[in-house]
Amino acid sequence: MAALAGGLAALILGIIGIVMWFEYFLKALQAGVPAMLILGGALAVYLGFEELKDKRNTPDTFDDNSTTLKSEVETLKEEIRQLKEEKKETQTNDE
Repeated sequence: MAALAGGLAALILGIIGIVMWFEYFLKALQAGVPAMLILGGALAVYLGFEELKDKRNTPDTFDDNSTTLKSEVETLKEEIRQLKEEKKETQTNDE
C-alpha cells in the first residue's frame, strides 16, 4: 500500500514538474539524448568487435566432433531401448 501511495505521489509530482519546468525538461532531453546515443553506439561497436574476435578464435572442428557425438548418441539410444525391454521382461515375468 505504501508503494502505491509513493508511486502515485511521484507520478503526480513528476507531471507537475514537467508542466512547470517544461523548457528545462527539453534542455535536459537535448543534452541527454545525444550523450545516450554516443554511449550506446560505443557499447554496440565494442560488443561487435568482441563478437568478431570470438568468431575468429573459435575453431571450426565442430564437424569432426559431430559424427563422433552422433554415434555416441545412437549407442546410448540403443542401450536405453535394451534397458526398457529388459524392464518390460522382468515386469511380465514377475506377474
